Amino acid sequence: MKAPSLTLSPRAVNRVRFAAILGVLGPGLVSGFADNDAGGITTYSVAGVKYGYELLWVLLASQIVLFFTQEVGARLGLATGQGLTGLVRERFGVRWVTFLTITMLIANVGSIVAEFAGTAAALSLFGVWPAVSAAIAATVVILLITRGSFGKVQYLFVAVGIGVSLAYFASAVMAHPDWGKALSSLVIPSGSGSAAYWLAVVATVGTTITPWGQAFIQSYCADKRLGPEDLIGERLDVGLGALLTNLIAAFIVVACAAALWSHNVVINTGSADAVPQIAKALAPLAGEAATVLFAVGLLAASFLGLGVVPLTSAYAACEAFGWETGVDWRLREAPAFYGLIIFFIVFAAFFVLIPGLPLVEVMFMAQVLNALLLPFVLVFVMLLASDKTLMGPLVSGRFLQLVGWAGTGLLVVLSLTLAWSSFFAPA
Repeated sequence: MKAPSLTLSPRAVNRVRFAAILGVLGPGLVSGFADNDAGGITTYSVAGVKYGYELLWVLLASQIVLFFTQEVGARLGLATGQGLTGLVRERFGVRWVTFLTITMLIANVGSIVAEFAGTAAALSLFGVWPAVSAAIAATVVILLITRGSFGKVQYLFVAVGIGVSLAYFASAVMAHPDWGKALSSLVIPSGSGSAAYWLAVVATVGTTITPWGQAFIQSYCADKRLGPEDLIGERLDVGLGALLTNLIAAFIVVACAAALWSHNVVINTGSADAVPQIAKALAPLAGEAATVLFAVGLLAASFLGLGVVPLTSAYAACEAFGWETGVDWRLREAPAFYGLIIFFIVFAAFFVLIPGLPLVEVMFMAQVLNALLLPFVLVFVMLLASDKTLMGPLVSGRFLQLVGWAGTGLLVVLSLTLAWSSFFAPA
């Protein structure tokens, strides 16, 4: 009897390929959406309130760098099946991985504190005390990560990210912006050149391209057991994540520029309740719905960041010391991994309750810290991605090396510009 043929039709082959690509999606989208966390939304809001449409060019420039740096991180994970700090420990030794891990954790803890500040700011609009909001946020996130299947939770994160995108898109449309001015500001740099302006530029870059985002995408690709054959799907994943990250950012800047900056509405961005002030100020000019959307978007983004940044911190620390790591392990099987996640969340929850803590400044300066520390991370990423024996066929070519090193150099220049303007430029 003749065996049945197993040959697939071209249409069936295309369906299989499409399904394979969908299975790869996750690391880039989750990382991209989580980039627009509480610190990001606060930074973009302050940029729109203080400088109108002027900083939109920073978003376009950072999107290009974000795609290439995330793509390199994803390829490292696909080629090696290891996270960043684990590779650095193997290739450069204990001293360098200790330096890198400490650098990343300093930046990450600032971001986690910013997430709790975001939940406090968002829920304060609904009359919830900061202590209650911190307890709720910490409990929900710990249960999601330690008790749920992260493979399913990632889809929840993507859904939350899509919801945040729609909320801020609606807020921008309701504000009736000058789209022509916004488009021109997107491609033509402008600004005063003051120390405050360059601080805003660095913060905007630091909330778009983050140390934790660079490490997360590599560790999560490895944790999902993706390989070189998944490169096409992961590039699509990274591209969508980078695009959506900056679209959301642009909508937030445009909403605040149109509703507040264009009408000369003054917000004390240095006050502890600056974000609630911004949300409330949107109501008379863009409608009550815009205020609610802004607050809900901030809350959702804060939870998204809380679900990803502590996870990345635990990845980094466990990989550096060779401990069991991964979301497929149970709590009792990887106590150090989950213990670190819980520690980072609880520490940040208590930290944000310090009386008189300027929450907005904490969120804003956390993004500046990200930008200042990111070049140290990218140097290791670029060195590893250029290693042919390590990367095999996924090694970075000349073009990718050029873009990667140029992006790293640009961040160093921004840091030096900020330092120079702080001493010599007008305030």
